[in-house]
Amino acid sequence: MGFALLLIAFIALVVLVGRDGYTDVTGDPVGLIDALYYASVTVTTTGYGDISAVTTATRLATVLLITPARIIFLILVVGTTVEVLTEQYRQLLAVRRWREDVQDHFVICGFGATGRSAARALLADGVDPSAIVVVDSSAQATEEATEDGFASVHGDASRTAVLDQAAVASARSVIVTPNRDDTAVLITLTARQANPTAHIVTAVRERENKHLLRQSGADAVIDSSAAVGRLLGLATQTPSALGVIDDLLDVGTSLELAEVAPSIDPDGRPAVPADTQLLTVIRGKDRLPFTDPATLVLRPDDRLLVVRPTDGA
Repeated sequence: MGFALLLIAFIALVVLVGRDGYTDVTGDPVGLIDALYYASVTVTTTGYGDISAVTTATRLATVLLITPARIIFLILVVGTTVEVLTEQYRQLLAVRRWREDVQDHFVICGFGATGRSAARALLADGVDPSAIVVVDSSAQATEEATEDGFASVHGDASRTAVLDQAAVASARSVIVTPNRDDTAVLITLTARQANPTAHIVTAVRERENKHLLRQSGADAVIDSSAAVGRLLGLATQTPSALGVIDDLLDVGTSLELAEVAPSIDPDGRPAVPADTQLLTVIRGKDRLPFTDPATLVLRPDDRLLVVRPTDGA
């Protein structure tokens, strides 16, 4: 852009220096504005003929100075256009190749504060950034997601075509975190239709909309307002307990929640792994709290929800 303006300024200077050899159809002398006008219409090869060279010297200047500048300008324009088109085509090929190869990934619909926190939690759990795709209607949000190393799709996540760009049909999980509950319902419906087996987790702002998201196909619905309210109440009554919960929620601190398989004790029986505290046993579709007598005898196919120290603790 700067070089193109420099060429226009150069042509205007040539005309201004030799202005006595140029005529204007109005009969007025050629001034600075006329020179800039002539340069701008000449450099694009438009030329209206209202200002023309009439002397041998100015015509020679047109041939030797202005015409080469015009050619350079055209080369610059064509080169820039080709470069932009080539880059767009390269990006299109890269996206197409990515869609063909990607599978078992995580799609985050909405990259606000909640979506960013979800992405950080996935990274802390060892998920590779290349396995995370962000969908957001804000261009700034998708740019920030790209800067963070995530694939991003700019568009409305409630539209099937947009989710197709995120390869949602082959995704392992879809995290829905828009700013409105009605938008969350539409996104959840669209994602569930595109991928009947994906694990869909949705954030809801109003508790009364929780059942709508369940009916829309969400596997888990997080009531963000109620969760924050409970934490605020807990901080007032039992601040020490809040510190423990904060550790559990903040991945990478002293404690973490984990879902693990039973270990095998020396007698060959399933057991709670060492250095963990059992909270819940997931047996089929049932969730058994650790106080349930049925958890005293574990099964090999049980899944255990435990609290354990983090690797760095």
